[in-house]
Amino acid sequence: MTIDNLFVALVVGLVILVMLMMIRVFQGPTVYDRLNGLGVIGTDAILVLVLLGFLSGRADMYVDIAISYAILGFIGLVVIAKYLEGKGDSDV
Repeated sequence: MTIDNLFVALVVGLVILVMLMMIRVFQGPTVYDRLNGLGVIGTDAILVLVLLGFLSGRADMYVDIAISYAILGFIGLVVIAKYLEGKGDSDV
């Protein structure tokens, strides 16, 4: 098994995990479960970007994109959490 086959298998596994997390995002019993699912999807997307960078031989470009995506995802989740904090615990 070459290293490329390993990376392809990892990318396929992460894409399957993202699909499973989409179920959690759309059918989560609470808002916090949905936010957790979004966090996992964001982390998996970063991992997929880095793995695709290694597969294409342009890891430096893909790592830059992944870092930018991570920063934007973190800021977005903080904004959503602050918004939900202001609404209170009415859905728990």
